[in-house]
Amino acid sequence: MGWYQRITGAFCDAPVIPLDCSSRFALFSDCHRGVGNTNDNFLKNQHLYLAALRHYFQNGYTYIELGDGDELWENRSLARIIDIHDDVFRMLKEFHRQNRLCMIYGNHDHCKKNVRYCRRHCSAFYCQHATTNFCQTPLQPVSPQSEAETAACLLPDICFHSGIILRDSISQKEIYLTHGHQADFLNSTLAPLSGFLVRYLWKPLEAIGVSDPTSAARNYTKKKKTETRLASWASQEQKLLITGHTHRPMIGSPDSPYFNAGSCVHPSSITCIEIQSRRITLVKWTMQTRSDLSLYVAREELEPPVCLEIFQKKTQPII
Repeated sequence: MGWYQRITGAFCDAPVIPLDCSSRFALFSDCHRGVGNTNDNFLKNQHLYLAALRHYFQNGYTYIELGDGDELWENRSLARIIDIHDDVFRMLKEFHRQNRLCMIYGNHDHCKKNVRYCRRHCSAFYCQHATTNFCQTPLQPVSPQSEAETAACLLPDICFHSGIILRDSISQKEIYLTHGHQADFLNSTLAPLSGFLVRYLWKPLEAIGVSDPTSAARNYTKKKKTETRLASWASQEQKLLITGHTHRPMIGSPDSPYFNAGSCVHPSSITCIEIQSRRITLVKWTMQTRSDLSLYVAREELEPPVCLEIFQKKTQPII
């Protein structure tokens, strides 16, 4: 199967979510939450991410994660990731409780496509009740060896999709959301091999500064090739396509309706895409300093908002 068919296949049986003037969506990608060690690229931006998450929760946004939320190529245990970043998962739990959470899997968390995996690892969180406030309501102990270990509801019945479609109720224009690794042979068809290499070869080498050549985010030739394919698919299909994977934030146009939410692992910022009032906005969150030298988290629009109406100008697919 070629890259074009793989991208198209990501939207087979994709859930369709209505979008109108009152809709608010926050699209994040490539958080790569880890276990708090030197390989955890999310660790340096966890405060920015948590501040942004609280902002979107308080302002009525639906949170959509476009894949690679958790780094499960380098790490075996999702429970360990949840334990380290429990404040983040508490927020995700609240989004889920209000039916405002949609999740897509990427290549680094491809195992989440398995429903049984999600039921086993995402439905509940097991913790030491005496040392954390994550478990607000203790349930039955999970083992007789540790009576202090209790289970708390986390993301029950959560389902991770390969793609999601947002359908504008006014123009009927559709926005296609996926991770984007489908355009990359090494990270889609050969994902098991890439995962093996990352866990047992590139993970220890990363600690001494050696970049992973399988990564579209760090290999600029691979990044450009992947982005060209994603943009080509969007133009050929005349679909608005929003992905992550390459970690490079991008805003689309009628000639090239391809967007990228960026990532949460840039050394000094995180980026995301907001959809509000039928407008798409590329946003960056950074740490800034006030005149009194106090720090605060700042939201910055990287590009002017793009209205869905401008994508009605071209109706025929490009051949």
